[in-house]
Amino acid sequence: MRRKFERIATSLALILVVAVGLRVTMTQDYVRQRPKQALAVIPFLFESGNIAYSLARGRGFASPLRVFTGPTAWMTPVYPFLLAGVLRLFGTYTFRSFMGAVALNIFFSALACVPLFYAGKRIGGARLGALAAWLWAVFPNANLLTFQSLWDASLDAFLGAAILWATLVLAANPRRKRDWCGYGLLWGLTLMTNPVFAILLPFLLGWISYRHWKRGFPWARQVALTGLFVILCCLPWTVRNYEVFHALVPLRSVMGLQLWLGNNAETTPLFLGRRHPIFDSAEREKYTEMGEIAYMREKRYLALEYMAGNPRRVAELSARRFLAVWSGGTAYPVRDFFDNPDLWFRYVLLFNLFAAMGVLAGIVALWQSHSAYTFPLAVAPVVFPLPYYLSLVEPRYRLPIDPIVLLLLAVALHALLGGFRAATSPSLEEQADIVSIDTKSMPTS
Repeated sequence: MRRKFERIATSLALILVVAVGLRVTMTQDYVRQRPKQALAVIPFLFESGNIAYSLARGRGFASPLRVFTGPTAWMTPVYPFLLAGVLRLFGTYTFRSFMGAVALNIFFSALACVPLFYAGKRIGGARLGALAAWLWAVFPNANLLTFQSLWDASLDAFLGAAILWATLVLAANPRRKRDWCGYGLLWGLTLMTNPVFAILLPFLLGWISYRHWKRGFPWARQVALTGLFVILCCLPWTVRNYEVFHALVPLRSVMGLQLWLGNNAETTPLFLGRRHPIFDSAEREKYTEMGEIAYMREKRYLALEYMAGNPRRVAELSARRFLAVWSGGTAYPVRDFFDNPDLWFRYVLLFNLFAAMGVLAGIVALWQSHSAYTFPLAVAPVVFPLPYYLSLVEPRYRLPIDPIVLLLLAVALHALLGGFRAATSPSLEEQADIVSIDTKSMPTS
């Protein structure tokens, strides 16, 4: 009976069914409470939807601010093109398009269970992998953001989990050149979806290199090959930006604006839309008159000037944003928990705070067990949110690394229950690779 229960509980197929079912059910409840006419329009009136609309109408990758402003590098192209495909298939500003976009988000969000399961399985066995996948399946943020936000967050979460899994696999199985090429292609796709992932690339690729160097495997050429494929994926977009703007914009242009929105005299710890050109007509006109690159450069200069002159205020804002990132969206978690009587709000807040504590506990558990996987799991929650502490925070900004956050929570829970035993030596799979590589020359393709 116990084995049967364990077999069911660790079934990836069951976890996927539950993940999809929860997301669909919550979407249906959300839709029932809102007019279809509003859902057909309002969710598409932000930058991703505006660019997608421009693409769907044949006007190119342009106009992020609801009015025609010409070409843009506000975002990288993958998600706007996907959203444009939905608009072309189901029509612009239709309820069917909203449901199509949400279905796409649900697909990617639920699919993140797969690499998360296998990453956890590689680290601590099937039970750990299943626990992490179950946590992701029921995670409120992952469910809510499939329909509350037509942005790339759900796709980012899948790509973040896929990168973690691929990193662990490549660190253990370095034999084939095509694996390094595939890893580079995965990173290229990810950067073309969310450039913030670039902050993790040197850490994860460096960890793989260290693992191979420590075990006496060739690594320099392989790492260079991965880097080459990453560059090749990003180069066409960079060339396009240079031709359009006559300036070097490797991935996207918007960082100056985000830094300024988070660091000016009117800034609050949580972003309320103030002074953003999509809401502020004066800023929108200024953006149109100056052009995107000049506008972003000016905002970056003003932000840095404010930060240099107000270090105490910047430190206070950053501390509040830190709390907002790890509480799931509130800069005053204790106050808001008691002031807001809504049980759902409290549940989401507690789940996020529990996950945040799980990150720390999971890292400690991995460290104490001398796990080789401590670094790649710890680096994401430590490094990835850093730009947001200094600029803007929204609940969707953390979702790309939330599969890793929940994997660390699963590690902590497993350790608490006495079930986590990380190996202090290479795994059986790694030992098999070592034997194979030691007994024959390294294949080149």
